[in-house]
Amino acid sequence: MSYTTCVVIPCYNEVKELKNRVYDGFLKEDTDTLICFVDDGSTDGTYTELKSLEKQYPTKVVVYKNPNNVGKAESVRNGVNFACENYEIKLVGYLDADLATSLEEFSFLTTYIDNTISFVFGSRIMKLGSTIERKASRFFIGRFIATVISTILDLKVYDTQCGCKIFKKDLALEVFNKPFVSRWLFDVEIFNRIVVFYGKEKALTKMLEVPLKRWVDQGDSKVKTSYFFQLWLDLYKINKICKKGLKHNNSI
Repeated sequence: MSYTTCVVIPCYNEVKELKNRVYDGFLKEDTDTLICFVDDGSTDGTYTELKSLEKQYPTKVVVYKNPNNVGKAESVRNGVNFACENYEIKLVGYLDADLATSLEEFSFLTTYIDNTISFVFGSRIMKLGSTIERKASRFFIGRFIATVISTILDLKVYDTQCGCKIFKKDLALEVFNKPFVSRWLFDVEIFNRIVVFYGKEKALTKMLEVPLKRWVDQGDSKVKTSYFFQLWLDLYKINKICKKGLKHNNSI
C-alpha cells in the first residue's frame, strides 16, 4: 500500500496509554498516514495491545518488534527502515509514544515540507498562543543540553531534542542507514548527518524548525537517572563524530 506519511512511534512499557485508546481519534480520521509502532522489548503487555490496535486498524497500523530492548535510537531507526523498505511512502518521521506532540500537529508539520525543505522538526518554544508544559527540572536540563549541542553542531537550533521530526524518504534513508552512538541523544547525530550529507550551507536551506502550538509533558521519562553520567560520555563521542563530519565536509 502507499501512504503520504509514516510516523514511527517507539514504545517501551506503554500499555497504560494504549489501553486509554489515545490513538483512536486520529486513526478513525480519513487520512493517508501509516503509524508504525516499534515495541522495544516491553514487559507490561504493550506488544499485545499494539497487535490488537493493528488488528483493529489493519490499513493504518503496523507493528514492528525488536528482539530485545535496544533503546529509543535503534527503535526509531528500525521503524524508519522497516517502513521505507516495506511501504510506498513520501515522508517519514517519529513521535514519542506519550503523544506530548499530538498526531494532528505532526500531520500539520508535514505541510512545511516542499521542493526546498526536506527536514522539519518541532520546537518547544514558549510564546503567546502556544501551550508548552514542561517540568521545571526537565526544562533547565534540556536548555543546558541544547546549548551544549548547538555549540557542538555549530548550528543555531533552539530545540534539538524535541521528539517530533519529519523527513523526506530519500533523506531518511541516508540519515538512518547506520546505528547511532547514543541510545537517547541520537537527535544530535541526525543533525550532523544531514549537515555532512548536504554540506552545511545547503543543509541550512533544507531544514526548518517550527514552534509547536502544543506540547504537554505526559509523565515520567523513560531515561534512567543513572544515564546522567553516561550522557557526558555520549556528548564526548558525538562531539568527536561531529567534528570529523564537519572536517570531511569542509574538505569536499
